[in-house]
Amino acid sequence: MKKHLLLLFLLFSVGTAMAKNRKVKVITPYGTMIIKLYDQTPLHRDNFIKLVKAHFYDSTLFHRVINTFMIQGGDPESKHAQAGAQLGNGDVGYTVPAEFQLDLFHAKGALAAARDDNPAKASSGCQFYIVQGKKWTDEQLDNLEKNRLGGRKIPVDQREYYKQYGGTPQLDQSYTVFGQVVKGLDVIDKIATLKTDANNRPATDVPMKIRLIHKFLFF
Repeated sequence: MKKHLLLLFLLFSVGTAMAKNRKVKVITPYGTMIIKLYDQTPLHRDNFIKLVKAHFYDSTLFHRVINTFMIQGGDPESKHAQAGAQLGNGDVGYTVPAEFQLDLFHAKGALAAARDDNPAKASSGCQFYIVQGKKWTDEQLDNLEKNRLGGRKIPVDQREYYKQYGGTPQLDQSYTVFGQVVKGLDVIDKIATLKTDANNRPATDVPMKIRLIHKFLFF
């Protein structure tokens, strides 16, 4: 009996460990990004992993690209879409509840969930964006706090990051951040500066593949 309990405990421990500290690689024609998924947002993390394992994102496009803002993808209707077709309405038929965390913010390279204008700010089940953003000055951040954030103060450490490295602080605590690019930030810049049409779709398609980076556990 004790052996069976020990085995169950080990299996549970392995399953828990494998669910945490996960990373994915986003493969594009402009290079590969390595993204760490945050454990503080388990609903988004687990949903994203589920879709990646199912190869849901293979051949989808970065269909909406705005320089100094973000690159967006994950629309299933973008697979093999005709040139010039307007994209962004495809989804999986469910949403993910918002998981706002004060220490997870829209730094350059942040992975966040897209959403429509629903009052609960629930996330799309599949569409996401990766932040490019811009560098901010103290004056700009002060104005943002007053006029866009309703007086909410940006934490000091985040303010310093936005000044030194950039991001999109106007989106904080309104869209769920659930990961961060830890390698390949230059890929974001390459995609973000592509020529786009009136709907912000790149003139040249930017397809992706996303793969889970497997962890090897040793006892």
